[in-house]
Amino acid sequence: MASFSFGAGNARKLRRIPLYLAGRLLTALVPRTRDRWVFGCAVGVTDGALVLWHEARAHGERATWLVADAAQAREAERLGIPWVEKDSLRGLWATARARVIVVTHGFGDVQRYAVTGAFIVQLWHGIPLKRIGLDSAETTRARSRLTRRLLAVLYRRTTRQISLLPAASHLVRGRLETAFALPDARLPVTGEPRVDVLSRGAAEERRRAARSALEAAIDRPLGDTPLVLYAPTWRDGERDAAVPDAGEWDAIAAALDRFGALLLVRAHPLGVGDYTPPVPSDRIAALGGDRVADVTPLLSGIDVLITDYSSLAFDAALVPLPVLFFAPDLEEYAARRGLYGTYADVAGADPARSWSDVLGRLGGILDDPTEALDASRRRSAAVHAHRDGRNTERVYREIRRRLDRDAPTDTRDRERRAAR
Repeated sequence: MASFSFGAGNARKLRRIPLYLAGRLLTALVPRTRDRWVFGCAVGVTDGALVLWHEARAHGERATWLVADAAQAREAERLGIPWVEKDSLRGLWATARARVIVVTHGFGDVQRYAVTGAFIVQLWHGIPLKRIGLDSAETTRARSRLTRRLLAVLYRRTTRQISLLPAASHLVRGRLETAFALPDARLPVTGEPRVDVLSRGAAEERRRAARSALEAAIDRPLGDTPLVLYAPTWRDGERDAAVPDAGEWDAIAAALDRFGALLLVRAHPLGVGDYTPPVPSDRIAALGGDRVADVTPLLSGIDVLITDYSSLAFDAALVPLPVLFFAPDLEEYAARRGLYGTYADVAGADPARSWSDVLGRLGGILDDPTEALDASRRRSAAVHAHRDGRNTERVYREIRRRLDRDAPTDTRDRERRAAR
């Protein structure tokens, strides 16, 4: 499993400063094409970027996907999406020429050195519970105070280039505004494209489609088996405190046998820790990023979500899905990373603190999910202003409105237009 820490990532950013400067020179010389869009996503050809790609193409936009590897290229071809390698000369040129750039994680989703001057749409990849961006000291983690200050300045200069960052609600907009140091005018409350799939169509149809996709992902029939998804969040390069030991794995398998349930384990792709049971069990299956790049569309097929500080708890609220909060390192994590509000605001006053706690509560939720479902509905009401499956339409219309109002977006084009 790949690992990453902000400290190591920030060191690489500082070493790349000459490349960023070269990219600024390139984008100062190369004019952007008014009708070109490029898309990228750190986890593959998926997430909100893919949903918006389909919307843009349906309206006749000329759109290209920037892929990171051969697997992403194959997926783009399977979906009929034109693509180029983001780290190639063609990827550099495509990014430098695009009028609109769409990302979900950061500018590294596309060719990071060629984004200046474009209309940048940052879709982000979840409603934050843990603090992100400039709201968290982790973002600018470095050994010296001077370096931390420099990183904060560079981060602000980078995020100021974002033209549009859709928010799920006014509450969420406030978090994103401070995390990305953006004026609220750039954060319209349109809802997130990535969760439209959880609101479109009838609930029964969404569940059937999700169960079918899950069967394909884990290569086994599911029937009516209750599905429990365990999805811990990233610990910023530290080892995950919730990785079960051998005895806990035995207890988990035995409890699942009693419940007649299947546990799907989705470890974070950047996490540290091995979630492979020492003794294989038919009641436990991996559902990592190598099997499913984006788990959001599959939430409708799940019966209980177990998580800690992940934004999946807010996505699950749209289903709605019972959530069992499991935070064995709550005090340490909250002190280091920071949370928006208090954990009790979201998880209740008594989250599970051990696998024994989890197993003791899971059976009750499977038997009667009423209380947990009510809690999810309250979370949904707090963070989702729109639940009509039309977030993508609103985001696309907002992009077009701003492009048409300010067109052309590039300052060189404005100067040429004024000279005519």
